Amino acid sequence: MSALTDLFAALVGLMTPGMIFHAAWATLLGIVIGSLPGLTATMGVALMTTLTYSLDSTAAILVLICMYVGAIYGGSRSAILLNIPGTPASAATSLDGYPLAKEGRAGYAMGLATAGSMLGTLVGIVLLVMIAPPLAEAALNFGSFEFFWLAVFGVVISGQLTADSTPVKGYIAGILGLMVAMVGSEGIHAHVRFNFGLSDMNAGIGLIPAMVGAFGFAEVLNAMWGRAGILATAKDKSDRIIPELIDLWRYKVTIVRSGVIGTLVGIIPGVGEDIGAWASYVAARRTSKEADRFGKGSHEGLTAAETGNSAVVPGSLIPAITLAVPGSASSAVLIAALFIHGIRPGPLIMIEQPQFISSVAAMLILATLFMGFYGLTLTRAFVQVLRVPYAYLMPVVFVLCVIGTYALSQRIFDIWVMIAFGLVGFVLRQMKYPMAPLVLGIILGDLLDKSLRRGLTLSDGDLTPFFTRPVSLAFVVLIAVSILANFSFVRRKVSGLLRRKKEERDA
Repeated sequence: MSALTDLFAALVGLMTPGMIFHAAWATLLGIVIGSLPGLTATMGVALMTTLTYSLDSTAAILVLICMYVGAIYGGSRSAILLNIPGTPASAATSLDGYPLAKEGRAGYAMGLATAGSMLGTLVGIVLLVMIAPPLAEAALNFGSFEFFWLAVFGVVISGQLTADSTPVKGYIAGILGLMVAMVGSEGIHAHVRFNFGLSDMNAGIGLIPAMVGAFGFAEVLNAMWGRAGILATAKDKSDRIIPELIDLWRYKVTIVRSGVIGTLVGIIPGVGEDIGAWASYVAARRTSKEADRFGKGSHEGLTAAETGNSAVVPGSLIPAITLAVPGSASSAVLIAALFIHGIRPGPLIMIEQPQFISSVAAMLILATLFMGFYGLTLTRAFVQVLRVPYAYLMPVVFVLCVIGTYALSQRIFDIWVMIAFGLVGFVLRQMKYPMAPLVLGIILGDLLDKSLRRGLTLSDGDLTPFFTRPVSLAFVVLIAVSILANFSFVRRKVSGLLRRKKEERDA
C-alpha cells in the first residue's frame, strides 16, 4: 500500500504545466527518432543528455525517460510501413506488421502495436515498483568481491546474447570497452595510465562523447550506407487505427506473458529490447493456436513483439537504479545522465533518495500515456516523417552530435573522441560486432577495476574471497555456465544426459 501511495504522490507531483510540456515534446521527439531507420533510442537518449544539462534534475530525467519510451515504441512505425525496424527492438515487429501493411491494414497494425507497447510498459512498471526496492536492499550486502563479479557478469551476458553471429564477437566488444575504461587516472590513487602522452586523456575517455559517437555518428554512417525502404501504401476500407477490445482480450495471456518476459530480460545487464521482443515472440508462437499465421500478418505475433520490447524499458531501469548496472545500452546512457544531474544510482539509492523509484515509475506512466495518445492520433503524420530524405536528415543529426558533445565540457578533444568512436563503431557494425557490450565495458570498467583492487586490498592479495563468498560463488557459477553454454559439444553432452535420465524415469 505504501508503494501505491508513493507512486500516486509522485504522479501528482509531475502534474504541473512545465513537467507535462516536457513529457509531451520529449515523447513525441522520441517517437520521431525511433521511427526513422538508423536513429536508435540510445542515440536519442545520448544526444538529449547533452541538451538537458541546464534543466533541473527531475525535468531532465523525465525528458530522457520519455525519449527512451517514445523511441522504443517509434521503431514500430518504420518496421510496419517500410519493413525496416526503426530501432533493433522492432525487428520482430516487422515480421507480422509489414505483411499486415501490405494487406492494406497498416492502421490496425500500428494500433495493435500502440496498445501492446502501452500494456507492456505498464506491466514493466508494476514489476519495477515490486522488484526494485527489495533488490536495492539486498544489494546493500554486496561488497567489492560481489561487485567485481557483477561487472564481469554484465559484460559476459551482453556479449553472449547480443552478437549477431557468435558470442566471441560480443566478448571482444566488451573487452574493448573495458580497455577504454582503463584510460586515464585510476579511481583509487589517481595514477595516470594509458594516456599515450596526451594530457587531454588524463581524465579518461568521456562517456558521453564515446556514446554519442558509437550510437550517434556511427548510426548516421550506418544509415547512409544501408538500403532505403519501400513504403507500404496499400489501403483497405475496413482498416482502422483503434484496436478492437476483443483482439486485446483474446491475447490477454500473451500480453501478460510478454510483459513479464520483457521485464525479466530487461533486468539482465546489457541484453536489450531486441532480445525481449524476440523472446516474447518465440514464446507466443510456441503456445499459439494460430502459430501458422506468425510471419504472415499475425495479430498475436505483432502484439507479443511490441509488448515484449516495451516491457524491457522499465525492466532495464531496475538494475540501472538499484545496482548502477545498465540493463540495456539506453539505460547505460541514463546512468551517466543520473550522475551528471546529481543522482547516484546504486544500492544506496533507497537510503539517499527513497522516493526516486516511485518518481521513475510515475515518469514512465506519463510517457506511456503520451505514447498512446500520439500513437493513436498522429499515425498519418508519422507516415510523412518516414518520407524525409536521408540527404536532409543525416547532416542535421551529425550537427547535433557535434553540438551536444561540445556543449557538455566545451572541449574540442571530445568532438574528436566522438568522431573516432563513430568511425570505430561503424566499422564494427559492418563486421557484425554488437555495440551494447562495448558500451557496457566502458560503463562497468570503472566498477570492475575499483572492486577488484579494493577486494585484493581487503584480503591482502588473497583471491580466495572472490570464490568462497556465497554471492560471489553464485556469480562465478552463472558466468561459467553462460560461457560453457556457447560450446556445441557441451550442449550436446547436457541434452544427451537429460535425455537418458528421462528415458530411465519412463522405464
